[in-house]
Amino acid sequence: MIPLRDHLATTQVPYVTYTFIATCVLVFLWQLSLGSLGGQQAVYALGAIPAVIFGDARLPADLVMVPPVATVFTSMFMHGGWMHLIGNMLYMWIFADNVEDSMGHLRFIVFYLLCGVAAVLAQSLPDVSSQVPMIGASGAISGVLGAYLLLFPRTRILVMIPLGYIMKAHYLPAAVVLGFYFVLQIVMTAMTPAGGSGVAFAAHLGGFVAGAALIVVFKHRRVPLLSKRR
Repeated sequence: MIPLRDHLATTQVPYVTYTFIATCVLVFLWQLSLGSLGGQQAVYALGAIPAVIFGDARLPADLVMVPPVATVFTSMFMHGGWMHLIGNMLYMWIFADNVEDSMGHLRFIVFYLLCGVAAVLAQSLPDVSSQVPMIGASGAISGVLGAYLLLFPRTRILVMIPLGYIMKAHYLPAAVVLGFYFVLQIVMTAMTPAGGSGVAFAAHLGGFVAGAALIVVFKHRRVPLLSKRR
């Protein structure tokens, strides 16, 4: 299912959501400007590498741009290709504005970064010897999805559903769309071989769980959980 939009209005302009989207786009354009080799070096320099963060591995001196622990955060704003970027920014555009609205700008910054940290931990801790760099906003965005699910489960989401060679548009409750996403991450995490598949499914799962847990603390008191808004 490919989400296209929801219809929930916000009470304030989601400045942080827009800023995160703009930052991810600008960082990706910077990656492209480095060329193939330079872009790959940037991924290793700014991506989150479990063996470097938690183990004894060290990057070559000419690749070190930030302290290892800082890559937990820099990795959230990098992407591996146009489709990676567009897919993540689509989910951010649809779901993050209402989550930001539920807690305010400053809280949303902290919430988003914590979800990203949880995602990196979920992917890294099962194999701290991994030297594969993790990049992408999907772990943090998964946290946004987890929060949205608990906030607005009945909200109707317009999605495109592939049926063979035909794409059908349907409105489905957020509980169905995001519940399907969550179950899919569980299945793919369980099916991923020890060496990895190139997609950090465990990070998606960790971010989603973190977002669902943290929204209880971060949302404004006036904002209910499990809203009946459609």
